[in-house]
Amino acid sequence: MPPAGVRPAAGRTAAPEALADAGLLSPVRAGTPVEAAVSDTAWLQAMLDAEAALARAQAGLGTLPQRAADAITAAARADRLDLRALALAARETANPVVGLVQALTAVVAADDPAAAEYVHRGSTSQDILDTGAMLIADRALGIIRADLRSAAAALGTLAAEHRDTPAVSRTLGLHAVPTTFGLRAVSWRQLLLDAERRLGRVQSDGLPVALGGAAGTLAGYLEYAAIGAGGLRPEPGAYLDRLVNAFAKETGLTPPVLPWHALRTPMADLAAALGFTAGALGKIAVDVQSLARTEVGEVAEPGAAGRGSSSAMPHKRNPVLATLVRSAALQVPVIASGLTQCLVSEDERSAGAWHAEWQLLRECLRLTGGAAHTAVELTAGLEVRPGRMRENLGLTGSQVVSERIAAVLAPLIGKAPAKRLLTDATETATRTGRPLAEVLRALPHLPEGVTGDGLAALCDPAGYTGAASALVDRALLA
Repeated sequence: MPPAGVRPAAGRTAAPEALADAGLLSPVRAGTPVEAAVSDTAWLQAMLDAEAALARAQAGLGTLPQRAADAITAAARADRLDLRALALAARETANPVVGLVQALTAVVAADDPAAAEYVHRGSTSQDILDTGAMLIADRALGIIRADLRSAAAALGTLAAEHRDTPAVSRTLGLHAVPTTFGLRAVSWRQLLLDAERRLGRVQSDGLPVALGGAAGTLAGYLEYAAIGAGGLRPEPGAYLDRLVNAFAKETGLTPPVLPWHALRTPMADLAAALGFTAGALGKIAVDVQSLARTEVGEVAEPGAAGRGSSSAMPHKRNPVLATLVRSAALQVPVIASGLTQCLVSEDERSAGAWHAEWQLLRECLRLTGGAAHTAVELTAGLEVRPGRMRENLGLTGSQVVSERIAAVLAPLIGKAPAKRLLTDATETATRTGRPLAEVLRALPHLPEGVTGDGLAALCDPAGYTGAASALVDRALLA
């Protein structure tokens, strides 16, 4: 019988399908690239990658035979280990690395018996799991950032196309003043660019290797370095700098200033950036849902055969893409707060807080990644309906420009009287259903300049979009 965690040559397979998390209750990430990037198999491979990178780094410093590093690297393949057996073994040690090291050692021994004793040399479980977590995050962030850029590009195209398309803005759910759809689209784009920049900063500077040894002193690494050098003990500071830098180079991660076993800044930074990103995507989703309402009808999601169908109502085409994105946006900030909470970590390794991070991080990554992937399709295929926007602008009979008329009247009759006049006029228009211009024309002693053709021009919503078009230009140029 092979050791626990080593895949048998034939016969028993890994986890049965019935135990797999197939995404049935999380459709926003089901089948998306990020789902595979953060799967159990991917996580296992990332930890194996960490083990192999550590061996190569030590070999490069002359404290481990190069042949052993080559053997460990060749053996560090997830398909050679039994994923389910490792998961079950982790119940006995509270983390999956102990069983992984045993299984990897057995695989290395089968290939090169002399190399087996160099597996995990001087290391500890947290070094491998935390480095693996950062590798997972790095790979997932690359996918998410690419999707954010794609969605932002699609929104930039919409913003330019609809730079001057008049639409009604809404505050507290009610018609406010005219805007343009271009400004709305470029505002969505700005959120995605902000999110992509935040993730970029984390990816470039905030994903460090973990190298601390048993309790953050790296004593085991130093001791084995001395053994590898025939008893000649290296100067601690110089050797550790070389080891950390070599490990970082092998993994593509950054070298930390200090071991971070109980200093969880990388996790907190990831949580903050992912929470913001999910929220940015959610803002777009909730706006699309609102604008796609039957009685609003200013946009529609891209259609696909069978998408958005109702199990009971044949006439419906539900905004499923926005719904998926919004579902993720409502979950990620809550889960991210759990990662931030794990900053409260006792001593040099936590009994529980560290362990609580793993699933929280994965869920943040795959929900955010699923939302970003869905947003690409949503933004690229969004159907914009300028005619309906113009119809909705006219629903209140030009009351959406009451601010403008009050501003024009203020120098003529005074600011307070102008506001009272427009308040009374809009209330009359609402009560009687008459257009605002008609109500104003019926007022006695209306100042010259707000009568006749001048009044008609003032009451045209398309003429009162302020700096919307200029703001679109500014954002696209920036």
